[in-house]
Amino acid sequence: MKPEIIVSNNDLERLEGLLSKPPTRNRSDLDGLREELERARIVDAAELPANVIAIDRRARFREEHSGREYELTLAWPHEADAAQGRVSIFSPAGSALLGLAAGQVIDWQTPAGHLIQLRVLEVLPAA
Repeated sequence: MKPEIIVSNNDLERLEGLLSKPPTRNRSDLDGLREELERARIVDAAELPANVIAIDRRARFREEHSGREYELTLAWPHEADAAQGRVSIFSPAGSALLGLAAGQVIDWQTPAGHLIQLRVLEVLPAA
């Protein structure tokens, strides 16, 4: 079961715009993001809780099995930078993290094909 997610109306509008453009309209690798947006609870941007992962918010995570902790910032595709810990919303990891709140756990398949559980420890203010 997937945890409930919350997305701001501003992020939703911009994402829907990006997903409808010719370069991305038929990309099947973005179907996961489309599915996440369909099931999300949409709120006004001013009402998005501070503990929810949104575009340009940084979050701390822990892999439940290994205990490894790290931070990532959810970014627009053109602002993604792995060296800076900025993960694209168009990546599988980015779309899986959108809308999660501190304390929630999600099962996530790594690029190497391993299934891990990630716990959101904290969502930090936008940088």
